[in-house]
Amino acid sequence: MTAAARRASRLPPVVGDALLPALLLLNVLTTRPVHELPVAAALTAALALPLLWRRRAPLPVFGAVAAAALVQWLADVQLPADVALLVALYTAAAHSGRRGALVAAAVVEAGAVLACLRWAPDGAFLTPFVAVTAMVVAAAVLGVNVRTTRAYLAAVEERAARLEHEQEQQARLAVAEERTRITREMHDIVTHNLSVMVALTDAAVYAQHRSPDRATTAMLQVSETGRQALTDMRRALGVLRTDEPDAQRHPLPGIAQLEALADQMGAAGLPTRLEVHGGHGHVPATAQLTVYRLVQEALTNTLKHTPTGTRATVRIGCSTGAVTVDVTDSGPRPPRPAATPSGHGIPGMRERAAAYGGTLRAGPLPGGGWGVRTRLLLDGGGAVSA
Repeated sequence: MTAAARRASRLPPVVGDALLPALLLLNVLTTRPVHELPVAAALTAALALPLLWRRRAPLPVFGAVAAAALVQWLADVQLPADVALLVALYTAAAHSGRRGALVAAAVVEAGAVLACLRWAPDGAFLTPFVAVTAMVVAAAVLGVNVRTTRAYLAAVEERAARLEHEQEQQARLAVAEERTRITREMHDIVTHNLSVMVALTDAAVYAQHRSPDRATTAMLQVSETGRQALTDMRRALGVLRTDEPDAQRHPLPGIAQLEALADQMGAAGLPTRLEVHGGHGHVPATAQLTVYRLVQEALTNTLKHTPTGTRATVRIGCSTGAVTVDVTDSGPRPPRPAATPSGHGIPGMRERAAAYGGTLRAGPLPGGGWGVRTRLLLDGGGAVSA
């Protein structure tokens, strides 16, 4: 596009709309005899000047131009300004509905018939009538096509804007879900490992004079627990690359790591028995991680809220389409004041279970102690009562 064309494209539409009336008035002023000039100039102005407002009021402008053309026909004056009728017809078809376009085309066609009957040469009615009719149809069809194209482009833009809005919403939801996932992971990791480290440190302080070896072992376990916590935190934040050594030494925890978890809890002062029924090789890694975190959180709660001497039992049942998680302990829970918040442990466990169609139950057992139970579906089924 040339510089002149770019400048022309930036001009206001009214400048282009004024060009045709100016040319028509210039033509009549330079070509008409002096005695015909007043009438011809007045009719040309009546036909052409309304086009200046054709974009703002298409149908009223068309009506004004058609009325001026009727006066011209009655005055029996032929003018080049009749082209204004075609421009007005095009504008009406482009900016109004189908009914308005048909009415405007019918009015112009009726005017074409009257003009050909009055001004066509003797015996030559058909040729000018066909020519004028073709111009009328072309103007109307062009206007309808412009209106259709404009409506199509508006629909495409609206759809694109809607899709963009939906994508933004999906992105925000994805960010919120990722934040929730990281928050849940960080809560489980930090709460569990800090609880274990506190318990091991208390044990080391208690045993440092009576049994230094046990105190040393406990502190080594504190160190290992801290390193494991750092690795889990890095993994939860998505910064542990698969090619790093820690990625091979500390794989994503699952059912196979529950035995190490039970040993860790036993070292921290909570003897834990683990029972795994059925093979878990078919269980997806994400579902195994959910099982691990559920057991980890349940045992951490037991370690934090039960007295010394409490014992815990973890039962995992693996079948073709589900995994059952059952964690019980023998210790009483201290009553929680009504004003004390419940924390994120149980709600986080419910969210993890709900992701696999499970409804988690956590509460006191009839014979004493506390139990956490849920059933995770592996086939993507809906929520079930565990």
